[in-house]
Amino acid sequence: MMPLPDVLDQEAFQQWVRQILRPRVLERNIRPRVFDQAMADVSFRPEIIERQQNQKEFSLPIWEYLEIVMTDDRVRNGRQEMRRHRALLNQIEQDFGVEPEIVAAIWGLETGYGVIRGSEPIIASLATLAWRGRRAAFFEEELVAALRLVQSRGCAPTSMAGSWAGAIGHGQFMPSSVLDFAVDYDGDGVPRICSDDPTDALASIANYLCKHEWKTGQPWGFQVRLPEGFDFALSGTDQTRPSADWANLGILSADGGPVPDYGPGSILLPAGARGLAFLVLRNFHVITRYNKSEAYALGVGLLSDRIQGARPVKGQWPTDERALTQGDVSEIQLLLTRSGFDTFGVDGLVGPNTSRALRAFQAAEGLVQDGHANGELLEILRELARN
Repeated sequence: MMPLPDVLDQEAFQQWVRQILRPRVLERNIRPRVFDQAMADVSFRPEIIERQQNQKEFSLPIWEYLEIVMTDDRVRNGRQEMRRHRALLNQIEQDFGVEPEIVAAIWGLETGYGVIRGSEPIIASLATLAWRGRRAAFFEEELVAALRLVQSRGCAPTSMAGSWAGAIGHGQFMPSSVLDFAVDYDGDGVPRICSDDPTDALASIANYLCKHEWKTGQPWGFQVRLPEGFDFALSGTDQTRPSADWANLGILSADGGPVPDYGPGSILLPAGARGLAFLVLRNFHVITRYNKSEAYALGVGLLSDRIQGARPVKGQWPTDERALTQGDVSEIQLLLTRSGFDTFGVDGLVGPNTSRALRAFQAAEGLVQDGHANGELLEILRELARN
C-alpha cells in the first residue's frame, strides 16, 4: 500500500529540515543544540499553507475587509483603550512622535487590543512556510530570527506562540522585528511584547513606525472627491504629486472643502474608478512597512480616524463586482505578462508592478486607466488570449 499524501509530506518535510534547513541555519551562527532542541517536535502544518492562501487583507473586496475592520465594537473598544492608557500613549507620542490613535488602531487591528494574540507554535508555522509557503525565503529568515531569540534572549521555543504566520505579541511582530524594534519601555530590563501588560508592546509599535520615518503631525491620508473627467491614469500609490497639484486638478476633500497641503500624496482607488477615492500621504506608506497590504494600511488609517471620533467614509462601494480570488489575480498577472504588459512576477497580489501593467493594458484597450483588477477585466484578458 502506498503511503498517504500527508505521511509523504511529513517525511519530505523532515528530510528538508535535516538535510537542507539545518546546514543553512547553522551557517547563520545558530548553535546546533539550539536548532535541534527547537526543531525536535516540529512537524509540517498544511493548514498554515491554506491560511496563507486566504489572507483577508489580500483576498476580500475592500468593502468587506473594512466591514471587518470597522465594527462598532472595535471602534468602541479602541476609544475605551485610549482612555484607559491615555497617560502611557501620550508619553509614547512624546518619546517616539507617533500619535496615540495610530498606535491604538494597529493594536486593535492586530489583536483586538491584546485579546487575540494567537496560540500557534510559531517555530512550526515558520518552518512550514519556509518549506512550502509563498515567500519561502522571507519565512526562512524569520525562522532564523526566531531561533536567534531562543539563543540570545532565552525564549523557550514551547512558549513562543502567536499567529499562523509567526507573528507574536500585542502588535504581532515578526521575530526579526522583535530583534530590531522591540523596546523595554517599562524599564524592567526585558522588552516584553507578549505579556498581558501592553506597555512594551505599544511602545514597540511606535518605535517601529518611528524608525520607518513616521512624520509627526501629518495624517495618513483622507477621503477626497474627484472632479468630473478626472484622468484615472494619474491614480495609484506609485504616482505622487504635491497636494497643491491635486487641488489644481479639482480634487476636493470629502466634505467639499479644499485639499489641505500636507505635501506629496497619491490618489488611492481601492475599488477602482467606481469606488471611493483617498489622497494618501507619506505616513500611509509607513503603515505599509508594518504590513505590505494597502487594504491593511487603509484599515489602520480609517480605524484611527474613527477612534478619534470621525464619521464613517461617505459614498458607496461597487458591491456588485465579483470578488477576485488570489488565483484570479494570478491569472490576470499571467495573461497581462503574456500580452506584453509585464507584472514582474505572478503572486496573486496586486502591487505597484501589477497596477502599472493594468493601466498600460487599459490604455491600449481604450478602458478606464484605474489600474483596478476585477472580473470584467479578467474576462477581457481571457477573450484576447483565446483569439
